[in-house]
Amino acid sequence: MALSNASSTLSSKSLYANSHALVSKPHQPNFSLHPANTTKPRSLVQPITAVHAAQPAKNSAAVKESSSSPAKASGKWALEGWKTKKALQLPEYPDKAQLETVLKTLEDFPPLVFAGEARSLEERLAEAAMGNAFLLQGGDCAESFKEFNANNIRDTFRVLLQMGVVLMFGGQMPIIKVGRMAGQFAKPRSDPFEVKNGVKLPSYKGDNINGDAFDEKSRVPDPERLIRAYCQSAATLNLLRSFATGGYAAMQRVTQWNLDFAEHSEQGDRYQELAHRVDEALGFMAAAGLTLDHPAMTSTEFWTSHECLLLPYEQALTRRDSTSGQYYDCSAHMLWVGERTRQLDGAHVEFLRGIANPLGIKVSDKMDPNELVKLVEIFNPHNKAGRITIICRMGAENMRVKLPHLIRAVRREGQIVTWVCDPMHGNTIKAPCGLKTRPFDAILAEVRAFFDVHEQEGSHPGGIHLEMTGQNVTECIGGSRTVTFDDLSSRYHTHCDPRLNASQSLELAFIIAERLRKKRLGTQRLHSLGL
Repeated sequence: MALSNASSTLSSKSLYANSHALVSKPHQPNFSLHPANTTKPRSLVQPITAVHAAQPAKNSAAVKESSSSPAKASGKWALEGWKTKKALQLPEYPDKAQLETVLKTLEDFPPLVFAGEARSLEERLAEAAMGNAFLLQGGDCAESFKEFNANNIRDTFRVLLQMGVVLMFGGQMPIIKVGRMAGQFAKPRSDPFEVKNGVKLPSYKGDNINGDAFDEKSRVPDPERLIRAYCQSAATLNLLRSFATGGYAAMQRVTQWNLDFAEHSEQGDRYQELAHRVDEALGFMAAAGLTLDHPAMTSTEFWTSHECLLLPYEQALTRRDSTSGQYYDCSAHMLWVGERTRQLDGAHVEFLRGIANPLGIKVSDKMDPNELVKLVEIFNPHNKAGRITIICRMGAENMRVKLPHLIRAVRREGQIVTWVCDPMHGNTIKAPCGLKTRPFDAILAEVRAFFDVHEQEGSHPGGIHLEMTGQNVTECIGGSRTVTFDDLSSRYHTHCDPRLNASQSLELAFIIAERLRKKRLGTQRLHSLGL
């Protein structure tokens, strides 16, 4: 589908009429997804048939293993079992009846993603755990209703495509592209209240919960926002599916992906130089008679992810997959548990342990190695590769001190995980003007520390997790185009935390690609020596 046509189809209904699944497969059989309401059977609910769902796992042994619930080793799991546990960071809705009505409506809505797509992502992440692929996960800190438009979605997707090409060229390995998109609305807050000029109001928790305007009415949690968040997610996915499979992501367009404002920058020039090299290689392949119409050349695989925070919404979009018998949270392909909600006996861990999606665990310098091992065991009792991604957010200094102990503890237990660096959250500071920002040098230092530690430990650096945007914002200071403290207020658009702009994201990708290249050359050298 052409970009101009795709951008005119932004409706929740159009997602389900789209002829392409987000993850392109040569043949994709139908399967049914049944709403997972285990408390009250409702005669009005009919099975949902999801057309173009991804294929079940090819390996029959893997299917057998995955057909048992991920929660089996930790006791029987129930969809509403999380309600018996302590749930942090959840809003208090004043109108409980309205909330229930909205949740019942969401239960009847079609799934946003399909179980087979989530299984496909898990297979790719298993490769990253073994050092044979690299995860690129990025997108908004928090999606907003006000900034929702086709151009913003396209530009973030385009930067991720560019970064993927840079990383793939340097690492000579597959790049797994996962967006913090189509569902990343809710945000945990360190303080439940916010004070301005002596006025105290509940904190803004994300557009799917309350409004960011500092007035009493805006800050009241509104269940109707969940419906709007679902529809926006559906429309975002519709556009992403079209971009991923409709020709926009074709490798032959590699020279056309530069954003206008980055075109004449240092990073834009570096990208164009690399893109021309790729273009020449494609020309050579075509001249040699090698086909360029393979799906890998004409489309791309792209998945979505967000933090599993607002449990009532996540439960309402959970479905039982008739292919495997497992429960999948169909709000995203991958979900992660945050630093503030990963308590072993908490509600979020209880909910996540029973769904079969690939899971992320956000880990700071506060994480005890033994607690991490227990958490991985709860989420992945069968030690299935690709199931668990550990996303480290510590700051450079803590990364060098703390990460080795976590790697050793996990290795000692024989647990298979994918290690990923989130260099954003451990490097937030307050600028003199009062705005939150993140220094690019600090972000880069944490990435380098992450790679250094894995090199020392003999483990695999499996990916990068970024808060970023395709917009030309000025939210993080530094980078080759040198955003200063004075520049912050000129284009500071984030609703929550500061994001890397396109130029800074691309600059970071080139630096990571060089580390991947050195790692690849070092591995090749060892193989040539027979070690």
